[in-house]
Formats: sequence, structure tokens, C-alpha cells
Amino acid sequence: MITPAYVQTMAQYNIWQNSQLMRIVDGMDQGALDEERGAFFGSIQKTLSHLLWGDTLWLSRFDASCPPPDCAGLEGLTRWATKSEWATERFLCDARIREWAEGLRQIDLSGELTWTYSYETKQVTKPWGFCITHFFNHQTHHRGQLHAMLTAAGQEAPVSDLSYLPETA
Repeated sequence: MITPAYVQTMAQYNIWQNSQLMRIVDGMDQGALDEERGAFFGSIQKTLSHLLWGDTLWLSRFDASCPPPDCAGLEGLTRWATKSEWATERFLCDARIREWAEGLRQIDLSGELTWTYSYETKQVTKPWGFCITHFFNHQTHHRGQLHAMLTAAGQEAPVSDLSYLPETA
């Protein structure tokens, strides 16, 4: 069973990782961000956009006050097509994730979450802890892809070890 403290730590980790990515992305040319790099979603920009889309989708499932993304599935790859659009929404989304995490109580992590996959119209039910763990794991997975693409693009990729998380990320 996960705890509110775990969720809050992972929300802090998310902010720390994304703030490092923002500094790197801000210094890159948009053309380099859009370049096909052979990754699952192709480019750095599309991977950044997908990750933000996924975070927005999951957060809307966790917190009814957070709206879902305004596009579906693969449209999420190009929803935030520039680094400035992405950075603005990423900052806002990270603040919403932190606020949601800080409001959690242990009882909020029990029971099950039910949602419908829009592309399959299939209803799914999973334990809350499983869903939240997936949420943070999804972030880490795609940031790993970004790390590899940034390194291949000649950038100094961010430190990602959780053990280096600053106390005030």
C-alpha cells in the first residue's frame, strides 16, 4: 500500500525532474526538439507533449476538479507543439499535481478507481494505489526516453536519481 507521503515525494520528484528538463529544453532550438530521433514518439517535443497529455489525463481521473486533456490519444503528441506552449502548461500541471498530492489522506488511497478508455469505450477498474503508482511510473519511463534523446542530441541530461531529490524541489 502506498502512503500520502510517497505520493507527495513523487510529486516533488516530478517537479524537480521537469524543472531540469525545462532548463535544457529552453536552451534548445525548436528544430532540434522536433527532429525525428527514432524514439517511440519520434521527437523530444512529441515525447514531452505525450507525457504532459498523460499527466493531465490521469490527474483528471484522480481529481474531478482537474479537466481532462482537450484532445484525445495521438493528438496529444502535438497538443503542445512548441517548447513555450509545453513549458507553460507543464508548470501549471505540476502545480496541480503537487496540490492534489498534498491534499491526500490515507483513506483516499484505498478502494478502486474506475474510468473509461475513450478510444476503446471500455470501462476499467483498478486499485487506487496501482493507478497512482502507474501515473508516476509512466512519468519516469518517458523521462528516461527524453534523457536518452537529449544525450544523443549533445545535451547534458538531468540528474534523475531519486536519491538526489532536493528537500525543496
